[in-house]
Amino acid sequence: MRLNLHSDYALRLLMHLAANREVLITITETASRFDISKNHLMKVAHLLGKAGFIETIRGRSGGLRLARNPSDINIGDVVRHTEGDFAIVECLPGGKGTCFIAPSCRLKHVMKEATDAFMSVLDQYNLDYLMKNNIDLLSILGSDAA
Repeated sequence: MRLNLHSDYALRLLMHLAANREVLITITETASRFDISKNHLMKVAHLLGKAGFIETIRGRSGGLRLARNPSDINIGDVVRHTEGDFAIVECLPGGKGTCFIAPSCRLKHVMKEATDAFMSVLDQYNLDYLMKNNIDLLSILGSDAA
């Protein structure tokens, strides 16, 4: 299973914001640090803001910051908000549903079980786990806490 760019960028942005909780972080700054598309990151920030994970402050001295404590930002929840669907085969919800063997096929049950297991692991972790005592990551992300 592969996450889409929205999920990848969302998790990176959240880690960057968690590493720099004392200051507002701009999209330009984050895009530059990760060498990713500013336009794509703007869409991700908008999505995370609508979902309540981050606050977006407009204006000349604006930027982004976490809207919740890192311990309250569950990785599974973030991925659910950023992935369009989890139809890794077309017979799962969100898929095209055009496979003619679907009524008799057991593969869909195996794939659903695998997807559920994947999400179950992500649900066990939060942003605080990714950041806490991770001095190397904090240093890379320019944190004052490093």
